[in-house]
This record gives sequence, structure tokens and C-alpha cells, in this order.
Amino acid sequence: MRYLIDTNILLRLVDEPDDISKDICNILEDSDNLVYVSAVSIQEIFLLMRDNKLDIKYWQRPADVFYYLESILYFPVKYVFKEHLLTFANIIPAPGHGDPFDRMIIAQAITEQIPLISSDTKFHHYRKQKLEFIFNDT
Repeated sequence: MRYLIDTNILLRLVDEPDDISKDICNILEDSDNLVYVSAVSIQEIFLLMRDNKLDIKYWQRPADVFYYLESILYFPVKYVFKEHLLTFANIIPAPGHGDPFDRMIIAQAITEQIPLISSDTKFHHYRKQKLEFIFNDT
């Protein structure tokens, strides 16, 4: 099965793995599953690195993020395409949810019909917009 993880799950997986539920760990560790990371998450991580708001020992340079994803986690990157952008344009934001990074990742999951794994409680709202959402409840 295919899954998309959002930025907070990726960061927890790399830096705080105890903050990921057993059910989510089982999904991520199952070799029959294909787990994607959005290019939007990578962009967000690069911004956090640039602003010195992220301190992960494995990631000293932007290229380290790609190496870690591809060679350690074996998570391919899901790039943004026209179809994703069109879905993004039609998403109705959840009340109080102004994060465009999150909404673009949600748009990718909806467009690709891939379950999205996140710890963000606001993502439940997007189920009404055809998001298949798996909540990390740690």
C-alpha cells in the first residue's frame, strides 16, 4: 500500500521516534508499503534549516536530507504536479488552519488517493474533501 507522511511525522521519525504510535510505526516499517515524503515537506525543512529552527544531527546540509530519505529510510519524494495544484486551489481550509504547506501536502494525498499520516488534528476536517487520513495519536 502507498502512504504519504507529512512534515511533522518525518521530523518525529528522524528526531523523536517515541512520538510515533505503534500502529504508525508498523505502517512505516512494513516493507510491503511504499511511504512517500512530499517535496513540500522538504521545502519546509529547508526553510527551518535556513532559519536555524531545526537541529537534526543527520542533516547539516540540504543534500543530507535527500540522502537520509533515499538511503536510510528508502522514502521516495512525491513531487508537485499540475494536478496537485488544481486540487490545492479547490481545498477549503479548515477553520484556523492557515498553513499552505499542509494544504499542499493534503492536495497531493487527495489527488493521488494516498492515505496521509499526520499528528495534526486539523487534518480531520479534510476528510469531507476526500482525504484519507491516518492520525498519529501519541
